[in-house]
Amino acid sequence: MPKKKIKRRAWSKDDVKTFKALARQRTPAAKIARHFKRTVGAIRQKALYLGVSLNSRAQSKGPAGAR
Repeated sequence: MPKKKIKRRAWSKDDVKTFKALARQRTPAAKIARHFKRTVGAIRQKALYLGVSLNSRAQSKGPAGAR
């Protein structure tokens, strides 16, 4: 069975702008991936390159030991 050919698509300026906005809204990586029709790995790599956090966990209130 032949391997599937990888098709790379460039990120447009509008894509990057939307990507950063979604990351700021704490949108999960999987949802961002579906939005751009890209893999979760591609989304995480772009976030790393741009220095954007994809940490979508809720912020805890208070010190970590006070739970």
